[in-house]
Amino acid sequence: MATQVILLERVDNLGSLGDVVTVKPGYARNYLIPQNKALRATKSNIAYFEDQKAEIQKRNEENKKAAAVEAKKIEDLHVVLIRLASESGQLYGSVTARDIANEITEASKVSVAHGAVTIHEAFKTIGLFDVTIALHPEVKVNVTVNVARSEEEAKTQKETGVALIAGAVQAAEAAAEAAEAEEVAKAAMLEEEALEAEKVKAAENAAEEALEAEKKAKKDAEKQAKAAKKAEEEAEAAEAETEEGAEEAPAAEEEAETQA
Repeated sequence: MATQVILLERVDNLGSLGDVVTVKPGYARNYLIPQNKALRATKSNIAYFEDQKAEIQKRNEENKKAAAVEAKKIEDLHVVLIRLASESGQLYGSVTARDIANEITEASKVSVAHGAVTIHEAFKTIGLFDVTIALHPEVKVNVTVNVARSEEEAKTQKETGVALIAGAVQAAEAAAEAAEAEEVAKAAMLEEEALEAEKVKAAENAAEEALEAEKKAKKDAEKQAKAAKKAEEEAEAAEAETEEGAEEAPAAEEEAETQA
């Protein structure tokens, strides 16, 4: 059977201070109430909350401001945890919220409870991991946890932002080679496109030249045809004159005989 509680502070995915919400009995009994995050929503507790509401809100605001000051000291903090791991980077041991809280407390001098640490993924290998630290329900910051096999390895991981897992370097080199090969391929493609463009241009120029040559040949042929026609006309005219001269010669001879 569900249980109703009054929230004494903001709870993620549930509600804000003063909200009356319905939750599972185990969640209320084992977490919310023991952690002073809520009260059972009985008549007496509701009356108590209403009577103390202003004081509770004031205290919450003061805690929030104090947490914000502390948050600035650990915001974007980088902490190192040295662990045994295989060549492939698989951890032999574990990394817990308590380990992280202790390391943050030691590095920043800000007291961090292990319950304030939210781990977003299981720590199975060495590497860099983001975790969230809630110094107050409304004040949260991110911290980077650097899990490595040695301080030197942790330093390298911090500088490169890459986990030093066996094969990671080779993978990075392979990626670099692939990128270089891609650039070479692009350059070759561009060069090929340029050559193809030159071929197309040369073909267009050749076509234009052929067209011009055809036009010129056509004009030359027309000129030759005209010249041939003119020569033919002149030859016909000369032949006609020759024939006319031949006809006039007998008549002249006959006239000369008559006169004689």
